[in-house]
Amino acid sequence: MIISPHYLLKEIKLMRKTNSYRRKKNPYREAYALGQHISLSAHKARRVIDQMRGCSYEQTLMILELMPYRVCYPILKLVYSAAANASHNWDFKKTSLFISKTEVSKGTTVKKLKPRALGRGYPIKRTACHIRIVLQDTSWYEYDETEEYLLCLKKIR
Repeated sequence: MIISPHYLLKEIKLMRKTNSYRRKKNPYREAYALGQHISLSAHKARRVIDQMRGCSYEQTLMILELMPYRVCYPILKLVYSAAANASHNWDFKKTSLFISKTEVSKGTTVKKLKPRALGRGYPIKRTACHIRIVLQDTSWYEYDETEEYLLCLKKIR
C-alpha cells in the first residue's frame, strides 16, 4: 500500500485542528531530585531503591514509610522534593506521577583514625552516596490513547 503525500498533509491538518498536535510537542517531561553526599553506603541505598523503581508516587510513599531501614528517611525526603518539583515546574498532578528512573552512585569516602590502646589508631571509612530520583507523568499516556481513538472515529465517519 502506497501512501500519497496528499493523504499525509490531510492527516497533519486534522491533527492541527485538534489540540493533540500541540500537546504532543514534548511528552517526556521529567522532574527529578538529586541528593548528594548522603552519609550512607551506596549498597544499602540500592537495596531500598530497587524496591520502588517503577512504582507510583503514592505506592512509593507507603513502601518507604513501612520499611525499617535508616536509608528510607533521606530517600523519602528526595521523593517529596521530586514531587514538589514536578507540581511546581510542570504542573503535574501528584496522583499521576510514577518513578521512572532511580540512580545510586558512590560518593566520597572520608577516612578517619579512631584512637586505640597503646597510641595506635584504627582506620575508619565513612562512605557517602549520591541518589537521583526521576518522576514522569502518566496522564500524557492516557491522553494520547484517547486522542488516537477519537482520530480513528473521525476517519470512520
